[in-house]
Amino acid sequence: RIETLSGPILTPMADSSHCFYCREDLGGKKFVRNEGKPVCVRCYTKFCAHSCAECHRPISVETKELSHKGRHWHEECFRCSKCYKPLAKEPFSTKDDRVMCGKCGSREDAPRCHGCYKPILAGESVEYKGNSWHDECFTCFNCKRPIGSQSFLSKGNDLYCSPCYDKKFAKHCVGCKKAISSGGVNYQDQPWHSHCFVCCVCSKTLAGESFTKHEDQVFCVHCYKSSVAKKCSSCHNPITGFGKGVNVVNYEGGTWHEYCFNCKRCSISLSNKSFVAKGRDVFCSDCGNK
Repeated sequence: RIETLSGPILTPMADSSHCFYCREDLGGKKFVRNEGKPVCVRCYTKFCAHSCAECHRPISVETKELSHKGRHWHEECFRCSKCYKPLAKEPFSTKDDRVMCGKCGSREDAPRCHGCYKPILAGESVEYKGNSWHDECFTCFNCKRPIGSQSFLSKGNDLYCSPCYDKKFAKHCVGCKKAISSGGVNYQDQPWHSHCFVCCVCSKTLAGESFTKHEDQVFCVHCYKSSVAKKCSSCHNPITGFGKGVNVVNYEGGTWHEYCFNCKRCSISLSNKSFVAKGRDVFCSDCGNK
């Protein structure tokens, strides 16, 4: 609340008295009673008057004085500290010993934009991780365009729209060459979309499945067996290298599962043993000599 003070009361004329300070005869002159003592106008201004909180000059007894919470102003000095609007007849607020009009006070209390540090008025802000931005200040670090309602990602303290983030940071699929925004698989230090990492024959997705590589192409187990794998000279089933008996025996154009490389007569395993071959059949030394 602002108080309007008329100042101490000037007594019209003194019949016979002396100023408390300068001892001037006040007979026939205007003077002020300060704490019951007569004081001439000049001495009152010098020794007793309030100092203006704005200009710091004394407020003369003959000047209109405004007061608020123990502070005093000349009427013409009581202005908004931001826009200098006269406030003698206007609503105002105070903050940190500053007096402001209603508009400037609202802006002063408003949150500050994390981008431009200017006040954010109601209805024009974006909130993210405890910080606020003007809509136009919430921009991609790379292309500088407002992000608005589109999706975005952060890298350190910087924000990026999805296209710029993918272009700058995302891995690119070996198959389709497009950015991998999430998920994906790695094979031999190369990134793939899960849906791009497929069998070269049947196009079955291989993520989470058993597969093998042959001549720089990947095959699911079924296609590798039917299209690529050699057939065992004994059981005639594909030799895939999967499961039981991953080791393979090769001899003069013939190929065997390790567990199939046995003597044709007594069925003893010939792995790591000497043997005798007759046509496509193999025999242990004993059976071969017989």
